Amino acid sequence: EVQLVESGGNMVQPGGSLRLSCAASGFPFSDSDMTWVRQAPGKGPEWLALISFDGTITWYGEATKGRFTISRDNAKNTMYLQMNSLKLEDTAVYYCNRFPAPYNWGQGTQVTVSS
Repeated sequence: EVQLVESGGNMVQPGGSLRLSCAASGFPFSDSDMTWVRQAPGKGPEWLALISFDGTITWYGEATKGRFTISRDNAKNTMYLQMNSLKLEDTAVYYCNRFPAPYNWGQGTQVTVSS
């Protein structure tokens, strides 16, 4: 059974940092390109970042360039999203999945940026 478990979300002040984790199981994680996506209240999904199966290639959406860093540890079947200089508009539920053929989405992890 495929499982994608996001964690690390929290409430932080603007300018703060968080590190999200995505624990994957049930599929060949080390052979899979992976992505982070978020959904803010009342808005559609927003693609944030992508990392190649071996971690050597990354892409970022315009909203996250220069602030977020995607990484992975294939030995631990885990992907990460380091988020710095957080803004109010980063408030959302954050999800991870395989790219481009996603599995069922997990529960996500809530990130709230508030002063």
